[in-house]
Amino acid sequence: MEFELQDFEDQLFQNIIYTQKDLSDKEFSNCTFKKCDFSGCDFSGACLIHCFFQGCNLSNIKVDNCSFQEVEFENCKLLGVMFSSINTLLISWGYKNCNIEFCDFSKLEMKESKFIECKIHEVDFVDANLNGADFEKSDLKDSRFVNTNLEKASFIQAKNYYIDPTHNRLKQARFSYPEVLSLLGGFGIEIEE
Repeated sequence: MEFELQDFEDQLFQNIIYTQKDLSDKEFSNCTFKKCDFSGCDFSGACLIHCFFQGCNLSNIKVDNCSFQEVEFENCKLLGVMFSSINTLLISWGYKNCNIEFCDFSKLEMKESKFIECKIHEVDFVDANLNGADFEKSDLKDSRFVNTNLEKASFIQAKNYYIDPTHNRLKQARFSYPEVLSLLGGFGIEIEE
């Protein structure tokens, strides 16, 4: 099978359907994954370094103590992933045009993470450090920001977010009009044009 080895370097994995399998404690370095289905796989303890996932289904993967260093996701599906349990050392990742739903990023140090043009529905960012993060053009419907550091974060052209300024840090965060008015939602005031 494709994943019998422990370490993989400079490899391309394409059109692989490998669901509900054990990929724990494996190391992937400089690997590219295109149109692969890893839904339900166990990546616990795995190490992903300089990897690129394009058009992959990563729904319901287990990522306990998994390490993500310079990992890019593009056009991927990530449903029900508990990222809050990953290895927190040197997290660096980016998401573009991804479908991210019912995931948990709580308590993670994710400074300058990029979530560009993503569908981010019902995702937890509670107690996370998203200083300098970029949510440009993302749809954040029903996602939760509580005690979250969003200083210098960008929500330019993002939509459907609800962020309570009294329960999050927003210094120098950037927003677009008219969506920025949602920041007033918790105050029970009416805004008229």
